This record gives sequence, C-alpha cells and structure tokens, in this order.
Amino acid sequence: MSKAKEKYYLVTGAAGFLGSNIVRQLVERGEKVRAYVLPGDKSAEYLPEGTEIMYGDLLDMEALKRFFDVPEEYDTVVLHIASIVTVNPDYSQKVMDVNVGGTENIVSLCKERNVSKLVYCSSTGAIPEEKDGAIRECEGEIPIDPDRIRGCYSLSKALATNIVLKAAKEGLDACVVHPSGILGPEDYAMGETTKTLVDIINGQMPAGINGSFNLCDVRDLADGVISAADKGQSGECYILGNEPVTFKEFSKLVSEESGCKPVKFFLPIGLANLMAGYMEKRAKKKGEKPLMTTFSVYNLARNNNFDSEKARNDLGYKTRSYRETIRDEIKWLKECGKIA
Repeated sequence: MSKAKEKYYLVTGAAGFLGSNIVRQLVERGEKVRAYVLPGDKSAEYLPEGTEIMYGDLLDMEALKRFFDVPEEYDTVVLHIASIVTVNPDYSQKVMDVNVGGTENIVSLCKERNVSKLVYCSSTGAIPEEKDGAIRECEGEIPIDPDRIRGCYSLSKALATNIVLKAAKEGLDACVVHPSGILGPEDYAMGETTKTLVDIINGQMPAGINGSFNLCDVRDLADGVISAADKGQSGECYILGNEPVTFKEFSKLVSEESGCKPVKFFLPIGLANLMAGYMEKRAKKKGEKPLMTTFSVYNLARNNNFDSEKARNDLGYKTRSYRETIRDEIKWLKECGKIA
C-alpha cells in the first residue's frame, strides 16, 4: 500500500483576519503552508514563523501560477479566503473583478494543477434571506439565485460560490463554507466589528441600532475552514455561524467585560435607515465615507438566524460563547495598546 502524500496548504488572503488565523492553526499542527499576500500588506509580519509567503493579487495570473507551483510529491489543498469586503451596497466593478474574477482564476488553476481539495470561503450574506425561521444552506440545481441577494459584496460572493459549485459538479473536489460575522483577538487590520467594540469601550458610540448580529470567534471559523478541508464533501456548503445576539446584548457584554459604560440609546430600524440614507447622499457629495450605510442597517435588521447544524454534524464545528470571545479580544486590544 503506497504511503499517503504530505499536504501542501495554499492560503489566499493569508494576512487577513481569518486567513492569518487559518495559517496559524495549520502551522501549529505541523502543516506545510504557503501564504498568498497582497504586495505591501503590513499584516504579513504577523504571520507565524515557518510560513512561506508569496506576494500577488487574485487577478495576477503569473503570480498565481507561481503560488500554485507545488512539487509533485505533495497533495495540494487550496483554501481561498481572499476577497474585497465592503458595506457599501452599490455595484463596484473592482469588487466583482476580485471576488468573482479572482475566484474564476483560482478554480481554473485548481483544475489545471490537479489540486486535491479546494475550500472556498463564501459568506452567509451570499445565501438568500428567509424572513422566518432558521436559514440553511442552499440546495437545488441552481445553488444560489443572484436575484435574491442584496448588496454588491454579497452578490459577488454568491456568484463566486456558484462558480465553485459548478466546478465541483464537473469533478473538482471543492466545497464551500459560509461564515457569518467575525470577531476575536488579533484583528490587526481593525475590521468593522472590532472598530464597533473599540468605539463602545471608548464611549464614542452615542447610539446603537435595534437589530442583531451573528458573530463567530475567528479562531472557531479558522478551525471550521480547516475541518472543511479535512472532512468537507465535494459540492457541499457549510454554514459557519453562531447564535444571533442583539446590538443591546452585545453592548452589555462589552460593558461587563471592559468596565465601560454601555450604549444607552438604540435607534429604531426605520429611523436608522432614514439617517443612513441621508449620510450616504451627503458623503457621496463630499467624496467621503458615510458614518452609517443603509446596507449596514439592513444587516442588523435582517434575519440573522443561521443554522450551523450541518457543519456541526459533518465537520465537528463548534463555537465558544460571545462572552469568552469578547473577553479575549479586549485582553488583546489592551496588550496592543489599542485601548487603555
């Protein structure tokens, strides 16, 4: 019986919040890891020792070909995490080029190089919203109907997901994970959720919105992605979510763990949406970024009840409590000097 080949993990978006945690966990378990990082991304310095780093973007086919150039004695596993994330709902050709066109490039090279496994990191935003009950993975001949998706980012992830699932039908061993929101320590880029947490602690959030999040600890999401590479079935999608938490509950937990004052006033959704629309128009005239967008309000107002039972059963996916995640993130923020 021939000996199984050693695996070589190729991770796109490896310097990002989720990507770096995936790399860290793979290196900790002794895997050979190659990280694909945007040129000039300073977050690459935080990748663990032993990581092989290559620079390029998803539209640079020559750089991608070098990234995929793995010795024949290895089985290549590709974890495609990279994308442009935006809360602006307006159509963006750049977002489409990178998130959709970049995924087409990754799939093309996976086929060309006979990659043994592809895991694509999509988003729960790429799943059509159901108004009532828990939202589950899409099934059917057309996995995701783009006409039912709201916002440019989510649309780009839905279209890219369909590309991956089509490739799986054609014989590529590929599966998809749909993470919900992301939270936790070591967010060096200070993403939207981390900024919200810091604003609450620093007393710089005069009001919240009467809505809900669905947030996962980045370490649990990273473990879920790696488990999908290990156990995920080709052509299948897996939601990596958590229990929904209201903005008010989130603020209370942050207050209890940091000692700060909680947000006291929460805007009704209708009023928040009107204010966001006004801010968007004003910001567009001035060429600035709006403080609040109608899309961010929608994401708080929508059904954020995502069912992760399939991932729990098939991948062994699990999530820690919001309190533990918030506590660990606050500790990290203090250690980095991001908060007092």
